Amino acid sequence: MIILIIFVIFNIISFCVPKRIGKMEIYATSFFAFSYGLTTDMVLDLHYNLYGYFQKGFQWLGLLGIVLYFPSISFLFLNFYPSDKKLLKKLTYILIWSIFSIIFEWLCLQTEFFYYNGWKLWYSAFLYPLIFLSLIRNMRWIQRIINNHQN
Repeated sequence: MIILIIFVIFNIISFCVPKRIGKMEIYATSFFAFSYGLTTDMVLDLHYNLYGYFQKGFQWLGLLGIVLYFPSISFLFLNFYPSDKKLLKKLTYILIWSIFSIIFEWLCLQTEFFYYNGWKLWYSAFLYPLIFLSLIRNMRWIQRIINNHQN
């Protein structure tokens, strides 16, 4: 249950921080993150049974965690992404968020919010940078759509 409280805190922080990206970008990227996370979890959890929330099968609290976690974390990541900085700063930023995500996933395992059934933490460690890169790519695509619509 402590993890759900942390998720709520992430959402409060998301609402309180100064916004560096527009409302449409926030909406579109949050929806993308939610959809991406939910789809991934449905396949890897419910179909392949590699991991899950609380116990095997669908869990309402697990869904609540997805709803609270993926949009807020993706917003916080993208809101402070140093898009106007050099490549090394961008890579460092992605690495820091990946390390944070690995530690947070480990904490979720320790509190039994999350369990592994064939999944390994190092799989996640390999995937987090790719996930963050996909969030960046999606936001750039959204920004291009917004800019083309305004012109």
